[in-house]
Amino acid sequence: MELKVMSDSSKSQETASNTKKAGYVDPRYLDENASRDQRIALELRRRYPNAFDLRKKAQKRLPRFAFEYIDGGAGSDGNIKRNWDSLDRIELMPRYGNVVAPPPTNTKLFGVTYNAPIGISPIGGPGTGFPGAERFLARAAQAAGIPYTLGVLSAITIEEAAEIAPDVLWLQIYRFARNDHKIGLDLARRAETAGVKALVLTWDTPVRTTRPREVKAGITNPFRLNMRLKMDAMSSPPWLMSMVRNGIPRFVSIKPYMGGASSLEEAAKFMRTEGGGAFTWEEVKRYRDVFKGRLVVKGILHPEDAKRAVEIGLDGLFVSNHGGRQIEALPASIDAVPAIAREVGNKATIVLDSGVRSGIDVARALAVGADAAFAGKAFLWSLGALGERGPKHMIDVLKAELSSTLGQLGCLSVGELRDVARRHKTAWSQEDFATGKSN
Repeated sequence: MELKVMSDSSKSQETASNTKKAGYVDPRYLDENASRDQRIALELRRRYPNAFDLRKKAQKRLPRFAFEYIDGGAGSDGNIKRNWDSLDRIELMPRYGNVVAPPPTNTKLFGVTYNAPIGISPIGGPGTGFPGAERFLARAAQAAGIPYTLGVLSAITIEEAAEIAPDVLWLQIYRFARNDHKIGLDLARRAETAGVKALVLTWDTPVRTTRPREVKAGITNPFRLNMRLKMDAMSSPPWLMSMVRNGIPRFVSIKPYMGGASSLEEAAKFMRTEGGGAFTWEEVKRYRDVFKGRLVVKGILHPEDAKRAVEIGLDGLFVSNHGGRQIEALPASIDAVPAIAREVGNKATIVLDSGVRSGIDVARALAVGADAAFAGKAFLWSLGALGERGPKHMIDVLKAELSSTLGQLGCLSVGELRDVARRHKTAWSQEDFATGKSN
């Protein structure tokens, strides 16, 4: 057998070529003919090489209330910390000798090819964190070829989001049970008509819980720019200018059901009377019967719930503790993934949601059983730090980190992460789940 030996220059050229194909800018391979956008991307990579650099910048740049809204969680943020700590404790064993260039990160979810197993989680009212957020996130996701999950409580309609991100749009909705689910089922119909790739039912919000940091910062429900918050906003010209350009966030996707009203006060009243509670299993079955596209439930943490979801015909599961924003006593989402993956096998697509900050976190999630990992806070930090440029930069960082992690582990594709030896000491065992009762 002939052994082909590559020169250092050949390896460098191959690496540069693969890096360019991967769609991100690597500072080591920026040539003299780089475009203005590439040079800007390079400068951002140098100044903000990871999500926590963006978080620091966002804290300085945003009004206090906006940062507390995007950064805080339930209680004392204990569940947020647990998500991060559990991800950090997962160890992956490398095998060298296979990889000589950055591996590709492309994958398939629900039969659709995406450029990475990375997505943007549904976020309620992201415009509070940075006005115009929905459009900026949708554009970046479409350009990068990764899933964007529009939250139903957003400042753009389903239809507008589908125009901006026709190839990558997913939609999240809450429970609207009054009038025999008339509103919720109409939202599902609109999603199908708009060509949404997946409909996500959020069921991990049975009751409203307190987020102390929001309360202390002066955020009310409904959100009002009272004098205190106006003074706070005046300290942040970028936030203020984006609000002037994009307007005060309004939940326009539910406007047709509010008699044409669109104010935040009317929206809050509408949600109190028409929405609320978590989907029951019978209700989920009904949506399965009505919606012909890919149907996903967000908020699965128990393998028995995952098994039941598959049995009634759901296509995917978001393993999620709502980003630590509901109750801080829950397990880290990542710690529930292995048991759920063992339970459902390849019968459903598993998405990790909650705590994802890096491409390394994405690799950890896939190694222990997920098919993709979605981030929320990291993208909100990017908006707070860099405005409209933020989401693209965050995607570039995540993809670059994921590709380099694959290479370091000896994986030629994201699919090979399942074969990586790993140690996950904080994962919930079958015995842990057995301590509770079955529903």
